[in-house]
Amino acid sequence: MKKLISEFSTQLQEALIIGKNYRFVTPVKEFTNVIITGLGGSGIGGSIVQNYVFDQLSIPLAVNKDYFLPAYTSKNSLVIVCSYSGNTEETLAAMQQAIKAKATVLCITSGGKIAELANKKGLDCILVPAGMPPRACLGYSLTQILFVLRHFGLINDKFEKEINAAIKQMKDGEKETLKNAKAISKKILGKLPIIYSAPNFEGVAIRLRQQLNENSKMLCWHAVIPEMNHNELVGWRDDAKDKVVIILRNKDDYERTQTRMEINKKVFKQHTPNIIEIYSEGKSYWEKAFYLIHLTDWISVTLADMRVLDATEVKVIDFLKGSLAKS
Repeated sequence: MKKLISEFSTQLQEALIIGKNYRFVTPVKEFTNVIITGLGGSGIGGSIVQNYVFDQLSIPLAVNKDYFLPAYTSKNSLVIVCSYSGNTEETLAAMQQAIKAKATVLCITSGGKIAELANKKGLDCILVPAGMPPRACLGYSLTQILFVLRHFGLINDKFEKEINAAIKQMKDGEKETLKNAKAISKKILGKLPIIYSAPNFEGVAIRLRQQLNENSKMLCWHAVIPEMNHNELVGWRDDAKDKVVIILRNKDDYERTQTRMEINKKVFKQHTPNIIEIYSEGKSYWEKAFYLIHLTDWISVTLADMRVLDATEVKVIDFLKGSLAKS
């Protein structure tokens, strides 16, 4: 896992090449909505892209993490199917529904049943390199979603420049990132992490939660500010010294949200001394997002080392899939 994380910048470079070289067979058309369907490490790219396009798309974009698609899925829908293995049963079921609804379907996968079905139906299917854990291939899948949206004229091509800048920033700051990851991991070790962010970076917060779950083998939760100010904040009442707050921040977060974060910190400090603020670096959305993703990915594997655990192992998920196959 460490090797895969260290190669994240290279993966993004390769992903840009894959996207640029892919030739779509689906003609450009207009849609009334976009649905990105996928789960886990295959689906998190959709959540992050959803944040990125929030103030760009003139039509709704939904991220689906279920066997079923929304009732409004129709011939006017663009459905982007994301499954790294190509065999995710929930995503395969959703893809079959999209085809039945006569939606425009495009797939991002490394192969499997989804690639087979796409080939059978003559659908666009962008293939990414196989043989890795899905959570380690975020760069491949996320970037292809952006190329799909650009193909249909839903976003412009500025993301390419932003991702290239993020790659350079990542490579230039790798030593400092590793140093920071180790320091932050020491503060998290032995505690239950609670992750907060602004709404437009919730996808990045979810990514951190999932990486702590899978790589570090730790329970944790996340919420966004200001939404948590209307509910979860009331839960900060008892002693919480066994918990650590991690706030993912940007210097240009909306000023009222930043004010709320500062007030929230005063509440947290009444119950736990363990508060970590991680500020992004860079100018563009993708520079900031990939900085936080890369740093927190390193935190997740560093914590696995500190807990003397194999970051790659996911035996309980294998058990679940095996049990489902028998039922």
